[in-house]
Amino acid sequence: MNENITPYQSETATKKEQVAEMFNNISGTYDFLNHFLSLGIDILWRKKAIKELKSVKPRIMLDVATGTGDFAFEAIKILQPEKIIGVDISEGMLGVARKKILERNLQDTFSVHIGDSEKLLFDDNHFDAITVAYGVRNYENLEKGLSDMLRVLKPGGKIVILEFSKPQHFPIKQTYNFYFKHITPFFGRLFSKDAKAYTYLPESVAAFPDGKSFTTLMEKVGFKQTKHVSLTFGISAIYTGIK
Repeated sequence: MNENITPYQSETATKKEQVAEMFNNISGTYDFLNHFLSLGIDILWRKKAIKELKSVKPRIMLDVATGTGDFAFEAIKILQPEKIIGVDISEGMLGVARKKILERNLQDTFSVHIGDSEKLLFDDNHFDAITVAYGVRNYENLEKGLSDMLRVLKPGGKIVILEFSKPQHFPIKQTYNFYFKHITPFFGRLFSKDAKAYTYLPESVAAFPDGKSFTTLMEKVGFKQTKHVSLTFGISAIYTGIK
């Protein structure tokens, strides 16, 4: 699902390889552009998503598609777990995360590793909670990725997924589409070394099965008590499920 939407339309590289290359290219400006292009609202979205786990009080957590680690750092502040492991396919993004871990002196709590979301190198029933922020739309095989996250989650464990969605109502829908298709790529080209990355962003969001379609897929692979919470007029959404 969604495997045909790729950053570079390469005939030889897989979506996974192209996504890794893209994030390697933009890793140096990723955090700045995230906050700049979202007017800082992404920080509030992360806080709200992490608070979905407060009742679970997870001790051992997995942050998939951890990127530069912002979602995991928020989890550490709010939830104070014993351990968070972050995995990502981009070494460039992980390099930024490692610097931030050292700056915050969190080496004993947070570690990051190269990892494939569809082939997680962890035992079954290992984590109390799993988080993913703005990563699932980049999966090569979304159903397979969700299934593998379910596998490594403990029975009764909770997953929290934060992802862009598509507003449905006038005038937010029209404003959002214009911003994503024109403003975002313009500033992406201006500040990033990879102009295509910020053209791929709206394409990947448009192709992502958001809302009820996504919770239905979560239920198909085995998640229970799924929930979808819309954020900021439907620009983003939080999805949760229990194993």
